[in-house]
Amino acid sequence: MVKPIVEIDGDEMARVMMHSIRENLVRPHVALDLLSFDLSVTHRDATQDAVTREAIDALLSAKVAVKCATITADRAKAREFGLHHLLPSPNATIRRRLGGVDFREPILAEGIVPLVRGWDQPIVIARHAHADQYLAQDLRVEEAGTASLVFQPATGGPTVVREIGTFPSSGGVLLGMYNYIESIESFATACFEMALSRVMPVYLSTKSTVLQSYDGAFVETFERVFAAGYQAAFAAAGLRYEHRLIDDVVAYSVRSRGGFIWACKNYDGDVQSDFVAQGFGSPGMMRAALVSAREGAMLFEAPHGTIPRHFRRHQRGLPTSSNPVASIFAWSGALRERGRLDGSEALRGVADAMEQATLDTIAAGTVTGDLAAIRNQSDWATTDEFIAAVAQRVRGLLGARTQDPISSGSTT
Repeated sequence: MVKPIVEIDGDEMARVMMHSIRENLVRPHVALDLLSFDLSVTHRDATQDAVTREAIDALLSAKVAVKCATITADRAKAREFGLHHLLPSPNATIRRRLGGVDFREPILAEGIVPLVRGWDQPIVIARHAHADQYLAQDLRVEEAGTASLVFQPATGGPTVVREIGTFPSSGGVLLGMYNYIESIESFATACFEMALSRVMPVYLSTKSTVLQSYDGAFVETFERVFAAGYQAAFAAAGLRYEHRLIDDVVAYSVRSRGGFIWACKNYDGDVQSDFVAQGFGSPGMMRAALVSAREGAMLFEAPHGTIPRHFRRHQRGLPTSSNPVASIFAWSGALRERGRLDGSEALRGVADAMEQATLDTIAAGTVTGDLAAIRNQSDWATTDEFIAAVAQRVRGLLGARTQDPISSGSTT
């Protein structure tokens, strides 16, 4: 390694898997240089989230990070872990600082038949990773009154006031959210660039018939960016771009073979990535990368949760069969991007070997419990057994190009 990778630790079974992958699949073949940050829910609480800000600063400097799934505590989790603070989602904090687009894509493997039988090509979810519900202000009111939307121009111009609704004495709830045109422009650019690199059409989904100004801004911005910089390139590549209502794209996606990029607003992307993950078989078979064109940085992660039920078994010393594939591809994605930035073909070769070994292991019938159910297979491997099988194949693919484990990085 020429420059370091930022390693962002998380919680529960996801953390156990990420560490095992690092020690068994990566470290035997790479002189790892890591800047490590502990974003577990207890350490974030102890630092009052300063560690999250430090991790983001390191990512902005190093440009590449691999992230483990983390807990965002509600009041029940706060009691469980003895927390002193209800901190915001670390994912939301990272996305707010970096902006960009969260691309999520199923990992297709021989022998794993999607639950949506017609899907034989990946559907790439492009999630706009900025604002909307995730930076919204919500309010519960307990009495009668009137709510208004107010905008005060910075130039000192006239204030714009629009009444939202009149509440009865029983009260109600309010929500105010926003987005920036420059962020939507960056979203559109990233989607069109990804489409050209993957040779896939792009469908933007909104509900612009209802939110004519809000969602209409996404539609207008995408059309403007497309016409100005991508229409000719799409035509030459035989690709198309369309805006459709989100209910249209949901229906189309189920009838399609896949093979397209689905550009979603922030919350829509959160929901539809889970829909696609389940439709292709398992949340453990998804790769995810947060791409920040503004900062020139990429963060790779496993888009599933922390898998607490399996972690409880792990704590009792019982075998678990959590699927580590998404976490393996998070590590391989970070290694490949580090290799691309630094011109290291050897590093990219390790990433390729990790992914090929994983897919070969699945094709050979060594699978975790979730994939065994899809294959109607009675026997399944534990998480440790699966990683060990992948490690053996990685060694075979890389041959003699192994070395003693080395770590020249620092830990925070």
